Amino acid sequence: MSLFITAICILAATAVLCALLAVRPLSENAARAANAVGVVGAVVGCLVGLCSVASGPWTGSESLRLPLGLPVGACSLGLDALSRLFLLPVFGLGLVCAASGGIALRHEAPDRHNFAAHWFFYHMLLLGMALVMTARDAVLFMLSWEIMSLAPFFLIDFNDGDSKVRDASWVYLVAAHLGAVALMAFFTLLWQTTGGTSLETLRQTVSYGPLAQPGTVTGTALFVLAVLGFGAKAGLAPMHVWLPEAHPAAPSHISALLSGAMINAGLYGLVRSFGFLAPPGAAPEWWGWALLLLGLATGLMGILKASAQSNLKRLLAYSSVENMGLMTMGVGAGLIGQSCGNAWIAVLGYGGALLHMLNHAAFKGLLFLCAGEVLHATGTVRMPLLGGLQKRLPLLGAAFALGAAAIACLPPLNGFTGELVLALSLLDGPALFGVERQMGLLLALTGLAAISGLAAALYAKAYGITFLGEPRSGFAANVHPLSWRTLWPLAVPAAVCLAGGLAAPWFFDLASGAAQSALPLPHQMTQAGLDGLAQARASLAVGAKISGAGLALALLLLLARRVLLRRRSVESMPTWGCGFQGASPRIQYTDAGFTEPVAKLFAPVMGLKTRLRLGQGLFPQSGGDLNVSAPDRLRSGLFTPLFTAVESLCNACKVIQHGKIHLYILYILATVVGLLIWGLRS
Repeated sequence: MSLFITAICILAATAVLCALLAVRPLSENAARAANAVGVVGAVVGCLVGLCSVASGPWTGSESLRLPLGLPVGACSLGLDALSRLFLLPVFGLGLVCAASGGIALRHEAPDRHNFAAHWFFYHMLLLGMALVMTARDAVLFMLSWEIMSLAPFFLIDFNDGDSKVRDASWVYLVAAHLGAVALMAFFTLLWQTTGGTSLETLRQTVSYGPLAQPGTVTGTALFVLAVLGFGAKAGLAPMHVWLPEAHPAAPSHISALLSGAMINAGLYGLVRSFGFLAPPGAAPEWWGWALLLLGLATGLMGILKASAQSNLKRLLAYSSVENMGLMTMGVGAGLIGQSCGNAWIAVLGYGGALLHMLNHAAFKGLLFLCAGEVLHATGTVRMPLLGGLQKRLPLLGAAFALGAAAIACLPPLNGFTGELVLALSLLDGPALFGVERQMGLLLALTGLAAISGLAAALYAKAYGITFLGEPRSGFAANVHPLSWRTLWPLAVPAAVCLAGGLAAPWFFDLASGAAQSALPLPHQMTQAGLDGLAQARASLAVGAKISGAGLALALLLLLARRVLLRRRSVESMPTWGCGFQGASPRIQYTDAGFTEPVAKLFAPVMGLKTRLRLGQGLFPQSGGDLNVSAPDRLRSGLFTPLFTAVESLCNACKVIQHGKIHLYILYILATVVGLLIWGLRS
C-alpha cells in the first residue's frame, strides 16, 4: 500500500507543479519544459503505481485510513484483487498515453495551448481514476468520481478554437453529471438504508443487514440507480451519446486513456456495488437478464453505428460502446448463473467480462494512438480521403493491423480469448431449467456471434480503406514520415495484445480471481465454480499453445521466404491489375461501398442518410456525388429536444431574476412559511 500512496503523491505533486506553471503565460522554452515535466511526472507515477499493483497480494486485501478529515465519511483506501485489476489499465495506459502525448505536443504551437494546464488536468484524471478504484468510503468515492469526471472536460477541450470541440466537451460534461446525479441518489439511499458510508462494512453485513432481501423496493431502486449512474460512464445505450462526440474531439492520447481506462470505471462501479447490494447468489434473477439484454442492445447498436462511420476516431468511439456492451453481457450472465445455481455460467460470465476489459484497454488504446498518428501524418482521419498509407507508413500500418486483428477476435491475439470465455459461459444455457432461460441465452450467444462477425468486417474496412490501395487525396499522398522515435509508445500496447493471446491462462487467472473476490459464489457452488474455471483455463492453454505454434511457423516461413528471395529480383505490380494499367484511386472501394451489404440489412438501425447528386445531361462535365452519413438518432431525437425544453424552462424562470433585493427576501420568507406549514401538517 505504501507504493500506491507514493504513486499518488508523485502524481499529485506533479499536478501542483503544473498548476503553478499554468497560472501565467509561458515562453516557448518554458512551455516545452512544462510538457517535459508533465510527461516525466506521469511516467514515473504510473511506473510506481504499476509496481504497487504487481507487488501486493492478489488473494487478499490491503487497507489504509488516511488522517484527513471529511465532513462525512472517511478517507479510507483499499487494494484488493478487483482494484488491482482495474488499476492495470489506469497506470499502464496512463504511462503509454503520457509518452505518446508528450511526443505529439512537440508539434503543437505553445502560444495556442497551455501545456502546463493540459498536464495538470491529465494528472488529475489519473488521480481521480486511481482513487475511484481504491476508495472504500462512499463520500470519498463520490469526491474522486467528480475529479475523474471534471478533468476530461478540459482535456477534451484542448483545441477549443473549434466550435465542434467546444460542443463535444459540453456534451460530455452534461452526460457525466447526469450520471453523477444518479450516483448521488444511489449513495444517499444506501446511506439512509444502512446508516453508514463505509463500503467495506456494507459488504461484511450484506448477509444480515437491511439489504439482505434485495427483491424489495429499496433493492430495486438501488439497482436501477447503479445501472443509470455507472452505465452513463461506461457508455451503455442510451447513455452513450457523449462517446462519439468526445473521442473525435479530444487529442488522441486523451481518447486512448478515456476509452481504455476511464470508461472502465463504470464497469468497476457495477461489479463493486453488486458485491454489497445482495448476498452471494441472492440477487434477483431479473437483474441479470436486464443487464444481459442491455449489454446485447448496446453491443449491437455500437457495432452497427460504427460500421456506418467514415471518421476513423468516431468509428473507434462507437466500437468502445460495443465492447462495453459485451462486458455488461458477461456481468449479466454471471448474475443469471448465480441466481439459477449454475456455477459454469457464473464464473465464466464474470471472468470473461473482466478479461475482455483488460483486452479492450490494450487494443483500443493502441488503435486510438494509431489514429492520432494518422492525423499527425496526414492532417485528417476521414477515411474517404486516405488510402495507401501502408506503403508510406509501414510501422504505423503494422501496429494498426495488429490492433484491428485483436479487436476482430482473431487468434493468437488477446481479443479472441476474452470473447471465447464469454461464448463459453453462454454455451451452457441448455443446462438451465426452463425453455425461456435456454432461449434467452441462445439469443445472447447468437447476438455475440453477430457482433463478432460485424466487428471483423468493420476492422477489415477500417484498415483496408485507410492503409491499403492507393491514396485518394493529397492528404494521403503527401504524408509526413514517421520514425520509430515517434511510434515507440505504440509497441507497449501492441506487445500486450500479443501477450494476452499467448499467455491467456495467466490473464484469465487474474480476471477470474478478481471476479471471485468481488462477487463470490455461494458456498454450495464453490467447487463447481473451481471445476469450471479449471476447464476454461485448460481450453485457453491449448489455444495458446496452438496459437504460439502457428505464430512460430508463420515467422519461420517468412524468414525462409526472405532467405530464398535474397539473391533474386522481386518486382512489384498493382494489386489485382489483371493486365489493366489505367487504374486510378477513384475505382477503389470507399467506406460507404464497403458498408453497403450491411447497410441493406440494417439501414434503419444504423440510421443511414444517403444523398446522391448526379451530373446533368447525357455526358455530364462533372462527376456525381454520393454522401452517406449516420447521425445519432438518440441524441437528435431524445436528448437534444429534452435539453432544449429544459433550457426554455430555465429561460422562462428568468423573469424572477429582476435584481430587486426586497423581492428576493420575500421569496425566502414565503419559502420558510411554506416549509413550516408543511412541517406542522406532517
